[in-house]
Amino acid sequence: MATILVLDDVSDAGALIRRILEKKGHAIETFTEEEQALARIRKGGVDLAILDIKLKKMSGVEVLEEIKKIDRGIKVIMLTGYPTLETARESVKLGANEYCVKPIDKLELEEKVADVLNGIGFQR
Repeated sequence: MATILVLDDVSDAGALIRRILEKKGHAIETFTEEEQALARIRKGGVDLAILDIKLKKMSGVEVLEEIKKIDRGIKVIMLTGYPTLETARESVKLGANEYCVKPIDKLELEEKVADVLNGIGFQR
């Protein structure tokens, strides 16, 4: 299936996403540090990045911007426990394909990942 990178400053959130998406056959790599996640993106072979908006050193929007500088083809889903219209607009403007609100709903995550990987989302 797909190689998916998950960046969330809370390791339990990444572990939850890993459990959900590995059952769908995806290869999941989880990170809690922005620099490590970006280094992995630079190596190539990542199909989708799932980014939390609230991180340790950078915002998820800043990481999104960096990812798109490295590889515009990587699809991105933004995660947040604090949804605002401003962050949603900024994410879309910078190339995010979808937006998920925490707490993570298993079915919603599975559907959004499948849609984004199939080219369906609010921005392609």
